[in-house]
Amino acid sequence: MGGMPLTDLPWWRWRANVRSALHMLSDPVFHHECWLAGREGYGDVTDAVYRLVEDTWLDNWSAEKYVGTIFRDSGEAALVDVAVLRVLRIMHQVGADAPVSAYLEHTGWPEAVRAAREAHIRLAAGDGEDPDRPPGSLDALRALTRAA
Repeated sequence: MGGMPLTDLPWWRWRANVRSALHMLSDPVFHHECWLAGREGYGDVTDAVYRLVEDTWLDNWSAEKYVGTIFRDSGEAALVDVAVLRVLRIMHQVGADAPVSAYLEHTGWPEAVRAAREAHIRLAAGDGEDPDRPPGSLDALRALTRAA
C-alpha cells in the first residue's frame, strides 16, 4: 500500500486496515503460504476479520455510511459490504478461535474469498495500486498507518 495517497480520504488509516484485511482474505496462495504455514508477521484469519470491522463497525452497519471518508463511492462500499457479510457468516459458524483450516474448509469460503477479491480489486484500483501483488506484512501496515 505504499503508493496509496495518504491525504486523499479523511480516514485513510481505516481504509488501510480494511484494504489490508481484504487483500489477505482475497488471496488463496497467501492463505496457504502464510496462514496455514503459520508464517510470522501476517496474523491469521481472525486478525484480518477484526481489522476489517473493528474501527469501522462494518459488522453493525453498511459501508455506505463511510462513503467520502473511507470509501470513494457507493460501488466500493457495496463490494465491501458483501465481503464483510460473507466472511462474518463463516466466522460466526466456525468460531473466532477456529484454526485457519476450519475457515479454508468451510463450504462458503470460496465465495467469501471471491467477494473479498472483488472488493480488494476495486479499492486497490481506486488507490492506483496493483491488486495482484502479495499482501504486505502487519509491520508494513503499522508503519504505513503511523506515517503522515
